[in-house]
Amino acid sequence: MSTATCSIPLERAQTGPREALRFDNVTCTFAGNGKHAQTYTAVSGGNLTIGDGEFVSIVGPTGCGKSTLLNVAAGLTRPSSGSLSVFGEKLTNGLNRQAAYLFQVDALMPWKTTEENIAMGLIFRGTPREEALSVAQQWLVRVGLDGHGKKYPHQLSGGMRKRAGLAQALALNPRIILMDEPFSALDIQTRHLMENELLQLWSYDRKSVMFVTHDLEEAISLSDRVIVLSAGPGTRPIAEFEIDLERPREMSEIRMTQRFLQLHTQIWDVLRGEVLKSYARNRV
Repeated sequence: MSTATCSIPLERAQTGPREALRFDNVTCTFAGNGKHAQTYTAVSGGNLTIGDGEFVSIVGPTGCGKSTLLNVAAGLTRPSSGSLSVFGEKLTNGLNRQAAYLFQVDALMPWKTTEENIAMGLIFRGTPREEALSVAQQWLVRVGLDGHGKKYPHQLSGGMRKRAGLAQALALNPRIILMDEPFSALDIQTRHLMENELLQLWSYDRKSVMFVTHDLEEAISLSDRVIVLSAGPGTRPIAEFEIDLERPREMSEIRMTQRFLQLHTQIWDVLRGEVLKSYARNRV
């Protein structure tokens, strides 16, 4: 079994797998509020890639710019400098149509039923309503919500709403899935169930996943690779670790293995320093 590798700065070989996402020297600077407010640089010179079919988690201190990178990947934020390429094509304007985005907060419309929420993305893209609802029904079954399609979001548990949100994104059949701490609000038991659910769905066709989380255990359990960001402002990738745990994985069991503990120690040795830097800066 190979050992984890860490490289600083982070660069990928040109002979590697096809890249779903490539961030080339991406910098994101935002204007401050008020007449004399200073600008804020969230990301500075960020270089990273997500391979085709690869599950990559991004970890870093609170407020370091993880969500900013996701927003760049989605086309919601345009870099101040640098570029984003999607399957080899530079994204110059507008949304990344190859990607679906799962936010921390549920994006379900409260006045729509579960099946209608799952179908809405397809309908917005021009799919006839009946066809979109038929696809939604198939996804209700796949995510374990068969029989709940007529319920409204307030009638669903937190885990069920997350399943509906996952179905809503996957029903669009995106090539890339962007996830911003989607399970952070769930209790630990439901969270493990949802992580297992995600891996089962991902293993079906291996879409490219860019997963942002504060939970290092979650990152290791899910991923092919974990990327560590520096403390902000001006965050950038400073290390990457290959996760050589065998698949398929079961969340509660994989975390008890010796290899998992070794990987956790190696990554935390890098991440801990950045967390302490962030904590010290925020106290000033």
